[in-house]
Amino acid sequence: MTVKQILAQKGREVVTVSPTMGTDEAVRFLAENKIGAVVVTGAGGKIAGILSERDIVRVVASKGADALGMPISAIMTAKVTTCGEDHTVNQVMELMTNGRFRHLPVESNGTLIGIISIGDVVRRRIEDVEREAEEIKAYIAS
Repeated sequence: MTVKQILAQKGREVVTVSPTMGTDEAVRFLAENKIGAVVVTGAGGKIAGILSERDIVRVVASKGADALGMPISAIMTAKVTTCGEDHTVNQVMELMTNGRFRHLPVESNGTLIGIISIGDVVRRRIEDVEREAEEIKAYIAS
């Protein structure tokens, strides 16, 4: 199972924001869109960073309410790990586990083409395991 197959099932729509957006605005944006992270894009649509709920919690814990007045460029994760459509579910799980993050932008030739979450990956892995179990049951029964 590959990232391409996950995106084919869930869709390739990615919401993005500008690095100049205020943190207070980003908090509302995440809540309104019911998402836990958003890709931050700069000039030409290139990935400039990713902003997650975890980034916001960390800065509020250290700076208090003043953090809400900061631009997200000051608090986002600027070094973003990405994957490609050819990555397997197991490779993506390893990236997410080792990097301790739950959202992974998908790029093709330097262009953002999707995003997958740990929920997408786990859902797909469970479907694979259930399918394999059914195939084994069918094989044993025949």
